[in-house]
Amino acid sequence: MKGSCLCSAIEYEVDQLDKPIVHCHCRTCQKANAAASVPTAGVLREHFRWLKGKDKLAVFESSPGKLRHFCSACGSHLMAERPTLPFVMVRVATLDEDPGTKPEMHIWCSHDVSWLTEGKEVPLYPEWHPGK
Repeated sequence: MKGSCLCSAIEYEVDQLDKPIVHCHCRTCQKANAAASVPTAGVLREHFRWLKGKDKLAVFESSPGKLRHFCSACGSHLMAERPTLPFVMVRVATLDEDPGTKPEMHIWCSHDVSWLTEGKEVPLYPEWHPGK
């Protein structure tokens, strides 16, 4: 499966997702991705490779030992890693293909923000909301 950043300057490929997709609600994921939660999945290092744009990659240590890799041009957060672990955490929304699996859980829900209404009675629209 291939993935890329918003501006397509960086592309990567994974052979498979080696850990389940989880929605992370931790405060650092919220800040790094400007979202209430972020779908992530673990990929063994030998199943992950950068294909294009490695020179555009920027890295930020968001907490001790945790490195977040993002595009220096568009800001898309692509993956995170702890170099001592055998896997990286891919940001599933940056995959360009359907991973063929569904999320299994939500984690760090203790960090949920008060305005989050996921799963509650909020209108859903297939595109932009009508009349706007």
